[in-house]
Amino acid sequence: MCGIVGYIGGEPAAPLLLDGLEKLEYRGYDSAGIAVFDDGAIKIVKAKGKLSVLKNLVAGRELTGCIGIGHTRWATHGEPSVPNAHPHFNASRTIAVVHNGIIENYTEMRKYLSEKGYRFISDTDTEVVAHLLDYYYSKTNDPKEAISRMLTRIEGSYALGMLFADFPDTVFAARKDSPLAIGLGTGCNFIASDAPAIIKHTRDVIYIGNREIAEIKKDSVEVFNLDLEPLKKEAVRIEWDVEAAEKNGFEHFMLKEIYEQPAAIKNTVYPRISGSEINLDESGLSDDDFSRFKKIYVVACGSAYHAGVVGKYVIEKLARIPVETDLASEFRYRDPIYEKDALCVVISQSGETADTLAALREAKKHGVFTLGIVNVVGSSIAREADGVIYTHAGPEISVATTKAYSAQLAVTYLLALKLARLRGTLDDKEYRDYVDELKTLHEKAAQLLGDNEDIQRYAAGKAGERDIFFIGRGIDYAAALEGSLKLKEISYIHSEAYAAGELKHGTISLIEKNTLVISLATQPDLFEKMKSNSEEVACRGADVFMITQAEAQADEKADFSVSIPDVLPAFSASLSVIPLQLFAYYVCLTKGLDVDKPRNLAKSVTVE
Repeated sequence: MCGIVGYIGGEPAAPLLLDGLEKLEYRGYDSAGIAVFDDGAIKIVKAKGKLSVLKNLVAGRELTGCIGIGHTRWATHGEPSVPNAHPHFNASRTIAVVHNGIIENYTEMRKYLSEKGYRFISDTDTEVVAHLLDYYYSKTNDPKEAISRMLTRIEGSYALGMLFADFPDTVFAARKDSPLAIGLGTGCNFIASDAPAIIKHTRDVIYIGNREIAEIKKDSVEVFNLDLEPLKKEAVRIEWDVEAAEKNGFEHFMLKEIYEQPAAIKNTVYPRISGSEINLDESGLSDDDFSRFKKIYVVACGSAYHAGVVGKYVIEKLARIPVETDLASEFRYRDPIYEKDALCVVISQSGETADTLAALREAKKHGVFTLGIVNVVGSSIAREADGVIYTHAGPEISVATTKAYSAQLAVTYLLALKLARLRGTLDDKEYRDYVDELKTLHEKAAQLLGDNEDIQRYAAGKAGERDIFFIGRGIDYAAALEGSLKLKEISYIHSEAYAAGELKHGTISLIEKNTLVISLATQPDLFEKMKSNSEEVACRGADVFMITQAEAQADEKADFSVSIPDVLPAFSASLSVIPLQLFAYYVCLTKGLDVDKPRNLAKSVTVE
């Protein structure tokens, strides 16, 4: 859940490291640090707080070295502090380490090293890596051998960048289950947790596999397995432009990415439709494969899970295949019953989400075919799943996801329609109507984004709320889950989403005068029931914000309403979520909070 960057080349490393860390600050921002080879020694600068604090410290130092590693942290072991900030080092400061992930047996390793005379100055799990490297390097005088032996002792997940003072022309790297890419430049090379950190310098990257070690010099990259046997690696080309990772005039990345949703939907949908036929051959699954699945598990975390809940409703409605949705952290531990001819769909923006990746591996272990829906090419889920469908959302920087969620929804629609076509659960006209609607969905999203001043004004008046409730039925309930998450993520207002039919089973006791209830009522078959639920809370003093498909439908008891463009009900979540995202954004803005970097959160959750 931290960000790593490294550089080796002919330019001063410190400015490049700081620039790269700035692009990765969405991965963690409670402390930061860099280590640079300078005047024959490894010099380390660390700071508690956001990256700006570190920048000010570095500005007062003479760091001219051309090799270094950097880190921006989201704490897992030890509170945010200078001693707990990365890089970590051995006692003589001849080895420096940055780490993203978690060392699960660090207590055991700490005891082992303490008995050998090593002393620890931090509360982190990462410091054991630096001391283990010191221990094995003192025996081998070979950094790769030391790294290999260290990797056999630690358990957990890690992406590591390492410097050895005896090798001032080399950056070393290793990974297991945490993201790490090697950027290939001209007369220089990079390491990074994510492409935005290096995209302005190179588009060509190498992804190393689990328990692999990289030896990176300014003009060469070699990759080895644990036995130090060389491995052949092919470079991958990053296609999106550097501008995609910039704000481009928007005040925040979140607002920019909300407005990029029409493009994300179109870019995800259009390449997969030819005429009225949906082609998912790129997934690695044939029509025969899709036809044989009799059950689907959808497994994900956070917003991706909410996209999966929408997918359950849509796939079951259109393709008539039973779908189970699971939080990945629950799926891997609940000992599910794996059925023959089942498909496990795992959804993750980063493709590195720890619980989702573990759930994928668990499903594969039981012989279930796995399909990844991810945004990052070459990510762990993309490499390990039996098949993969990429969303084309482009880089998403804000911690609170918006456009990646919308692109995930678009893929679930494509999958539902593909399955429905093969199973014959829709007649030709119904199928064409759905495909035609899907092809216009991006235009309707753009239409909804045309004017949001009313939402901005309404949100500004609700920034002082203590509790906000979201209600809906069917797909509206799934969309309510995402709307509630967006609000609590960035505004820190307590919010919950409820299936509206459950109100009378306890939840309505929480409604009191002026409690805000956001009521989603976009499903025609359920509109009258949602209208009744909205009136139930209104007559108990609640303020009602209603989202409907037609302006005329808005209940007269609603204090505020937004109507989305007419859309087939199965696809309504792609539109109803937009006013919910905007509402959350403007509440956060009114409260003066950090929109793109909410407290305690990181973009990619690579630890349990």
